[in-house]
Amino acid sequence: QVQVQESGPGLVKPSQTLSLTCTVSGGSITTNYYYWSWIRQPPGKGLEWIGHIAYSGNTYYSPSLKSRTSISRDTSKNQFTLQLKSVTPEDTAVYYCASMQRPDSRLYWGQGTQVTVSS
Repeated sequence: QVQVQESGPGLVKPSQTLSLTCTVSGGSITTNYYYWSWIRQPPGKGLEWIGHIAYSGNTYYSPSLKSRTSISRDTSKNQFTLQLKSVTPEDTAVYYCASMQRPDSRLYWGQGTQVTVSS
């Protein structure tokens, strides 16, 4: 079974770029019909979908975050990454990566990583 695991710094300063990596095991990120997502949950709030990168390499972003977000992949390392630019304290959240293989709609989640934006 495919598993995903987030990694990256837990503290980022305002105006800097948040960078997280998700390492995939048990399968290839280029396997047909897989979608690799980033999702976050700010303290006391609900889940927010950030975007995903498809098995084809195509990317899709939340309209509210699109101008600051970039998701890319490294097929040689079987990883995909999130970059969120110009962060503010409102970007403080637990960040999750997750996988889904269509037509199944279930998401398989990583354990999540806390990112705090603070000077």
